[in-house]
Amino acid sequence: MQTLPENLATQLRKVKNANTGIFNKRQLYFGILDQAIHSADNINSAEISAKLLEEVMGIQSTPGTNTLSSFGHLAGGYDSAYYGYLWSEVYSLDMFYTRFGEEKLFDKKAGFEYRTKILAHGGSKDALDMLKDFLGREPNNAAFLKDKGLKV
Repeated sequence: MQTLPENLATQLRKVKNANTGIFNKRQLYFGILDQAIHSADNINSAEISAKLLEEVMGIQSTPGTNTLSSFGHLAGGYDSAYYGYLWSEVYSLDMFYTRFGEEKLFDKKAGFEYRTKILAHGGSKDALDMLKDFLGREPNNAAFLKDKGLKV
């Protein structure tokens, strides 16, 4: 087995957040768009898509196109829930940095508590209650912001 050279590891850490701003902004756009089309009647999907593209992303839509035609998450169980992708990342990073972090990655106690307080219950307990129990506090977005290289 070869060891990753330290200079390469350093370079990878430096570019970890490359394009994270545009990626997360795009996720916000899709989440807002998903909510907008599922909370109104008789909408013009091309119009609302173009409006939000400009408001959220700062990009003008190409005339005659409709973003929704290639947004596969609109049906099949994800409709009106796309925002959950970002929320799940907020929660997972909160759990990781709070209980494990880079220093305690293989902490047996934290791993056992993750197994017994989160995984063992499946869908039988409220997810937010399990999360609070595991964290020992209310969840927050500080770890998400830190992970993205943003000031908390």
